[in-house]
Amino acid sequence: MALFTLFPVLAAVGASAGWATGSALAQYPARQLGAFEFTRIQLLTCGALLWFLSAVFGLWPSINWAHWPEFVLSSLVGIILGNLAMIELLRQAGPRLTELLMCLKAPIVAVLAFIWFDEVLNPAQVLGGALVIVGVILAIGRSHGRDGLALRGLRSSLWIAFLGLSAAAFQGVGFLAVKPALEAGAEPLAIGAIRLSMAAAIISLIALWPATLFRPHSGTTPYLLLRTVLPGVIGYGLSTSLLLYAYANMEAGLAMVLGSLSPILIIPVLWLRDGQLPNTNGVTGAGLAICGIALIALQ
Repeated sequence: MALFTLFPVLAAVGASAGWATGSALAQYPARQLGAFEFTRIQLLTCGALLWFLSAVFGLWPSINWAHWPEFVLSSLVGIILGNLAMIELLRQAGPRLTELLMCLKAPIVAVLAFIWFDEVLNPAQVLGGALVIVGVILAIGRSHGRDGLALRGLRSSLWIAFLGLSAAAFQGVGFLAVKPALEAGAEPLAIGAIRLSMAAAIISLIALWPATLFRPHSGTTPYLLLRTVLPGVIGYGLSTSLLLYAYANMEAGLAMVLGSLSPILIIPVLWLRDGQLPNTNGVTGAGLAICGIALIALQ
């Protein structure tokens, strides 16, 4: 297998691993601060970090600013709307159900990539993507405890499903919007810095509105700030850059499929954090997903 084929696959899977870790780490500070304040702190700190790294490594000359409308669309829809919906979903549904609903990004992006960029997957790629998605659903679909929809009322379940669908669609559009810039040679880290800084500016302006919705739920301590920034660095800095690299070097639908493995990869994370042993469904689902990844990587 050629390395240029393997690297994007590994990047997308690595992005999934980062989001699984970040999701587990983010639940506590997100509940303490609220979705808006949690997102605002992450965008400000991670945006500044990526700007610094892009300057240090000399990445800015790779940016063609003719793509600025795509940058704005990606920031506003993909980061602001997508992440606010996802963090609120995380607060109300927990990391397991959040990751399950976020795997909806894969089919949404595949359809949008066909419409926008005429990307067509071959039968083997479709089968590989289907195995990954089925594996994800099987591994974590039978959630239990407070993460399960079965224990909720109808209104709460519908609201959580709406949040999940919205977050998946918004984030999918946000990634697809910058694909032309990436294919033109833009560095993923610099693209990430632009997306985050624009989103940070927008959300900081919104924060000036003196509404209860935009106020933190609790005071910010150094410990809480650290717990907020760390998953942001993992998610916005590492995972997003890896997935953008995958987007630039493979079909968007496949990149998102491989970037949606967090529900499986979060199982060992929660095992380490909470002592939740993986069940038979989790092991079987992981096996199917691995088969799907192998089928995609071998194309």
